[in-house]
This record gives sequence, structure tokens and C-alpha cells, in this order.
Amino acid sequence: MYHFSHFKAKDHQEVMEFMNEHPFIFLTGSTKEGKPVATQIPVIVEERDGELYLQGHIMRKTDHHKCFEENENVLAVFTGPSCYVSASWYSDQSMGSTWNYVSVQAEGKIRFMSVEELFSFMKKFTLKFEGGNTASKTIVDNLAPSYLDKMMPAIVGIEIKVERLENVFKLSQNRDEASLSNIRQRLEAIGGESAMVAAEMKKHAGR
Repeated sequence: MYHFSHFKAKDHQEVMEFMNEHPFIFLTGSTKEGKPVATQIPVIVEERDGELYLQGHIMRKTDHHKCFEENENVLAVFTGPSCYVSASWYSDQSMGSTWNYVSVQAEGKIRFMSVEELFSFMKKFTLKFEGGNTASKTIVDNLAPSYLDKMMPAIVGIEIKVERLENVFKLSQNRDEASLSNIRQRLEAIGGESAMVAAEMKKHAGR
């Protein structure tokens, strides 16, 4: 990971908020022979007794399922918006341009949930992403048993105990105030993902 102290979030709560706002992770591991595997899944982030855990589910009998059974060491990457930042927006333009982004890497060991744990997790998972709407027809508690009997055996629940957490909040912190203001204005004017980066810059500056 990119290591410069001025591009690091010092506030643990800021890192946690970012992870919860961007729960669709890139999950990667490798077989004992070193062959890499990867998948992308949504997760729930939990802190319990001072420890950090990521919970999710994957399809059974995939390459990554088989790999994670073989090698419990995994890396989860949380990514947010990113964009190009032109050096022409700086007060001093005699330097190269760059790319702003936010990323959190969580390294740890994966374990597979029991059938009971998976059902409990899926209840929590579906309710969370349905915004707590207990009337939603798609939360696990409201799905037909015949549907669950068919679909649940096809997935496996996973929990990752995070052993190392790293972050990069690369948001032009090494630029002067005039440059920062101009960068934000330029990104807001471009819109889309660039405007989202401008919002991250404002949020981070307030910490």
C-alpha cells in the first residue's frame, strides 16, 4: 500500500465510516501453490470486544471458495471514488499531475460459518441493506421456505477477523490552501465521480 503519513487517516472512526459507506469489497487470496484468486462481495463491518470482523457470503464450489478452504489468509480492499487531478490546478504548476483516491485494506484470516450462523447472518444482512424495513418481501424472514431451501445451500457464510488495517486517504493534503480550494472547485464542476472525490476532500478536511 502507498505509505505517506500525510495521506493517512489518523481517526479510526473516519476509517470505519468509510468502510461502512463502501461495503462492496474486493476479496483476494491465494492457493498454497501461490495462484491468486479474487471475488467482489458486500460485507457487514462489526467491532466486537475490541476486535474488527467482516462478514459476508460467497457461492460454494467456486475457485475462491476452494482457495479460502485451502488457505485462510485473505486481503479485503474497500475502495471509494477516485479521479485525475491536474497539476494545472495548483498554485505551483511546475510538477506532475496525480490521482486522488481513498482505499482501506483489511488483512486477516477467514473462517466459514455454520448453517445456523449463516441464517442468522443473512437475516441481519438483508435487513441492513433493506434499510431496516421489516415489511420488505425480500428480507430472509419474509422469503418463502421453499425458496430458502433451494438457495441457501448454494452459499457459504464467511467471517474475517481483521489482523491488520491500512488506509490511504490521498486527497491533496500536500497542497496549499489556494490549490486545495481550486482543486475542489474543478472537481465539483466536472461532476460525477470527481465531485464525489471533492466531497471526500471536504469531509476529510473537517477532521
